[in-house]
Amino acid sequence: MNKDEIENLITLSSDLRWKIGDDFHDSLAEGIYADASEISNASVSKDNEKKKFRLDAKIDRIVTSKTWGFPIMFLVLALILWITIIGANYPSAMLADVLLDVVHPFLKGLAASIGMPWWLDGFLIDGVYLAVAWVIAVMLPPMAIFFPLFTLLEDFGYLPRVAFNMDYLFKKSGAHGKQALTMSMGFGCNAAGVVATRIIDSPRERLIAIITNNFSLCNGRWPTQILIATIFIGAVVPSSLSTVASMSAVIGIAILGIFFMFLTSWALTKTVLKGEVSTFNLELPPYRPPRVLKTIYTSLIDRTLIVLWRAIVFAAPAGAVIWLISNIYIGNESIAAWTIDSLDSFGFLLGLNGVILLAYIVAIPANEIVIPTILMLTVLVTGVTGGEGAGVMFELDSVNATGDLLRSGGWTLLTAVNLMLFSLLHNPCSTTIYTIYKETNSLKWTTVATILPVIMGFVVTFLVAQIWRLF
Repeated sequence: MNKDEIENLITLSSDLRWKIGDDFHDSLAEGIYADASEISNASVSKDNEKKKFRLDAKIDRIVTSKTWGFPIMFLVLALILWITIIGANYPSAMLADVLLDVVHPFLKGLAASIGMPWWLDGFLIDGVYLAVAWVIAVMLPPMAIFFPLFTLLEDFGYLPRVAFNMDYLFKKSGAHGKQALTMSMGFGCNAAGVVATRIIDSPRERLIAIITNNFSLCNGRWPTQILIATIFIGAVVPSSLSTVASMSAVIGIAILGIFFMFLTSWALTKTVLKGEVSTFNLELPPYRPPRVLKTIYTSLIDRTLIVLWRAIVFAAPAGAVIWLISNIYIGNESIAAWTIDSLDSFGFLLGLNGVILLAYIVAIPANEIVIPTILMLTVLVTGVTGGEGAGVMFELDSVNATGDLLRSGGWTLLTAVNLMLFSLLHNPCSTTIYTIYKETNSLKWTTVATILPVIMGFVVTFLVAQIWRLF
């Protein structure tokens, strides 16, 4: 600051001093004493005086207690996820009807009417357009429901209590208590969870939160978990228990993800990210009615649309790649068939197969298109009836029909279990990877955050497959 700026600042402060009036200091002192008196009356109790009722304190004694704090926290999170998954089904189905069953045939008809070459038609409409349509139909509704609900909890004042409850566990693993909030945000979308780590001041602890956020099952992976558990886990118990068994398996995978997050955080703090846990000063805000309209607006603009746009940007080229590898032939086989064949041996070691591994490679833009890609590739290599052609992703309306198609591709209970594990432990989607790079500005830590979960996925599925085959 130069001399003129300092003089201007002194002049401005002198002018403001005269404008605030002679009684400003008296008013300020009275305000401070009034606030202090209010805090004292609310906090200090005397032996002969009846305790004053404080609703905030009563609620806090329950939601932050050692007995009820965690059950309530899991119940609230489960309720939000249930509303998100169930509530998203209807708008997702409507969007799929419009984008896949109306717009897609219209574009195909338009391409035929103008004499567009088959390869350009397939590349643009079956490849690029379908990938973008799948991402919008499957990704937009859950995000549009989850993020506002999550923000409403934050506005109500409950999320700081979650951070308070989880602080001890995160401190034991060498991480920061606020990571509980970013972890919870990751259950909706990992990219949003990575952005949310800005609330952590310590660069070291923020980096731990970024690297481990992928262990929170995002909304793109919940449908895969539920579908596979319903088809395979639910089938090994009596029909009356199939729903309970399926949901228990999915919840078990989510809890396993939290375990891996603590384990990885602890391992990072003991090796490449050593350091002391920073002080966590958390002021629990008063409970207040959420500002619903403002919350919905900011959640849709600041989180949902930004994350969705990034997913679309990456989905378009991925759709093109999926169509190209399914329709470009080397000899008598497509590139996809050759790749699947070369990956099958490695997939067998992991209790998976080449179709699953290739699907996770080409569907990196969004986890939502993994199942449609697996179904398309299964039809491609097995030759069974189904689908709409090579490179055209699809889903079946019936769970039983989906199960029959997967079993025709050689799926067993082991394949299903290891797919659920690999869905939890694999690289983040390309949107999240790009977000990690933008937040860290480091190619090194982006690579670590991308590769580390894949390595863990390979190790875990390999061990499960070998132990499974022993019995």
